[in-house]
Amino acid sequence: MKDFENLSDDFMEKFHLMIGKNVKKIREEKNISQLKLSYAVGYKSVSQIASAEIYYNKIHFNLEQLAKIAHILDVPICEFFKDVDVLKKKKK
Repeated sequence: MKDFENLSDDFMEKFHLMIGKNVKKIREEKNISQLKLSYAVGYKSVSQIASAEIYYNKIHFNLEQLAKIAHILDVPICEFFKDVDVLKKKKK
């Protein structure tokens, strides 16, 4: 079993940033605007999507949001977690 202390200090920040980048990349590949995705998820403005894509003010996607976005963009939810493994660097 791995110990939480083996994660780098900024792991969670990088984790949320990576997920946001993956959402943005896939959204753009599908030619969906932040506004269109926001409305499809049920928001009245782009602020939640825009902020979560760049982890602005520590705003990030939760699992329910990612499940909805995966359904809307017609991709497996695991696509949002690609390259997250590269973040697991041990403390020195």
